[in-house]
Amino acid sequence: MDVVYEDNHIIIVNKGNSEIVQGDKTGDKPLADMVKDYIKEKYQKPGNVFLGVVHRLDRPVSGLVVFARTGKALTRLNEMFRTKEVQKTYLAITGHRPPADEGELEHWLVRNEKQNKSYAYDQERVHAKKAVLSYKLVGCSDRYYLLEVDLKTGRHHQIRCQLAKMGCPIKGDLKYGAPRSNPDGGISLHAWRVRFIHPVSHKEICVEAPLPDDKLWQSFKPV
Repeated sequence: MDVVYEDNHIIIVNKGNSEIVQGDKTGDKPLADMVKDYIKEKYQKPGNVFLGVVHRLDRPVSGLVVFARTGKALTRLNEMFRTKEVQKTYLAITGHRPPADEGELEHWLVRNEKQNKSYAYDQERVHAKKAVLSYKLVGCSDRYYLLEVDLKTGRHHQIRCQLAKMGCPIKGDLKYGAPRSNPDGGISLHAWRVRFIHPVSHKEICVEAPLPDDKLWQSFKPV
């Protein structure tokens, strides 16, 4: 487990793209339980360890996950995520160059629970939720393009769905139109940076996750 930041109230972990944040029907051990084990062992805590989950990443996505270590931090972080006071920046690899090297995408997303998939529309419709993100082309390799993505809203599969709608499905993301899967079963989307004001100390926290240990991620040159 890769811990990139911790204090008495918060712990931030760099998640692998095969790990789940919370338990699901697979029965696989979730990252939250691994973090609890880590805290219990490191600080020799008796009994149950408190850990609050304030947001999630899709299983095939890698990168930063923020957990709360105290009830005070959990309450305040939940409100900060709700009011968009936490800035989350992602990196995504796509096989298609976007139509513009930077821009803002605004769609209306409708979630299909049975398919575990969202659909993007240009106009508002019933049960749709507004989704907004900005993107910038920051790197390229022989065959792929690296996009930096800032979320303005937090919707189900938002980045995956909106980039696909733009004609740039994320590498390895078969659900949203990628031609083939990645060898490791993940998708090339990485929660790279998180920035917020600490809910207790009120100091600015800005943490970046190392890029995945993969030749493609390391091959990009700035545009």
